[in-house]
Amino acid sequence: MKRLASVIGLPAENREEYERLHAAVWPAVLERLTRSNIRNYSIYRHGEVLFAYMEYVGDDFEVDMAAIAADPTTQEWWSVCEPLQRPFPQRAAGEWWMEIPEVFHLD
Repeated sequence: MKRLASVIGLPAENREEYERLHAAVWPAVLERLTRSNIRNYSIYRHGEVLFAYMEYVGDDFEVDMAAIAADPTTQEWWSVCEPLQRPFPQRAAGEWWMEIPEVFHLD
């Protein structure tokens, strides 16, 4: 299993809409995540920062992530959510959410 954590900005004026959307994530988006071997996915908010954590349980991360990115419903979901977010400038090329390193874990 691979654990992933990432962060992105969420301006205060977008908080209500973002949280409203995530209170009822579209079922097809959730289904695609599950089919792409994503488990235990959570998003937390601290002020104007969103923190996401997920676990990947598949065998080919790149293929599964490409399937998510190619999914038309997921693309539509992103088109609704992304304008609300503010990516960090220091994120890696190709990232929207900035992946952050794990510094401690206890099972």
